[in-house]
Amino acid sequence: MRADDRAVPADGRAPGYRARRTLPLRTELVRQCKRRRTHVALGFLAALPLVLMLAFAIGGGGSSTGTTDLIELATRGGVNFTVFTLLMSVGFLLIVVVALFFGDAVASEASWSSLRYLLAIPVPRSRLLQQKAIVSAVLSVAALLLLVGVALAAGTAAYGTGPLVTPFGDSLGYAEAVGRLAAGLGYVAVNLTWVAGLALLLSVLTDAPLGAVGGTVMVSILVQILDQITALGHWRDYLPGHFSFAWTRFLAPTVDWHDVVVGSFSALAYATVFAAAAWLRFARKDITS
Repeated sequence: MRADDRAVPADGRAPGYRARRTLPLRTELVRQCKRRRTHVALGFLAALPLVLMLAFAIGGGGSSTGTTDLIELATRGGVNFTVFTLLMSVGFLLIVVVALFFGDAVASEASWSSLRYLLAIPVPRSRLLQQKAIVSAVLSVAALLLLVGVALAAGTAAYGTGPLVTPFGDSLGYAEAVGRLAAGLGYVAVNLTWVAGLALLLSVLTDAPLGAVGGTVMVSILVQILDQITALGHWRDYLPGHFSFAWTRFLAPTVDWHDVVVGSFSALAYATVFAAAAWLRFARKDITS
């Protein structure tokens, strides 16, 4: 080792210290994957399609009124079953999962009194928040893919490779429908970014993980309630999550891009504001735990 490598820098940093090498993504990802809440969340998502299939088998298919309903359509093919599973999950379940991963990111370290030790390593605050957010995003995307992957595999095995059929009578071949569904998943992931940004902001505002996760879920519920008030008129378009079901536009023979584009822009705009607020607050926060 050269003499200048052993010299202590003028700013007091340890020799060889590089901020970009602190808290590696692999280390943080492995650490989060070993946590019980990760196992429970992913396990529940993997089990949900199987629970739905069991419910269909016990309850029987078809509508008592003689009309075609969503449950009857769900058993007509693997893609139909996957679409049904996603429809049941987008409005609440996936929001809870994303809120769990992002809301727990920083608040859990504070609740364990390990946050100040991480910063004393030292891990720069912006670096810590960035790595936490990336790992949370990876876990959230993995959760979404796991849910849809299990639903598609189990649904195809149980109900076959029939075409996707909508309540409006439109249909798409199995292969094309899977491709459209993949595009829809991309939109779902983008649309959930506002939830991620809000959960990250609450995670740096509180030392209680349950408060950050619960606060995010409560805000999403409030937004959905407001979205149902038709008297608000066009003001509902400005609510985050108003276009959360625009992913279904990909399942039509001709894709209507208006809601997809507007919904993506809205979600990313809210996510940017929330993430910037989280970064500013965390950069100035007095860390005592």
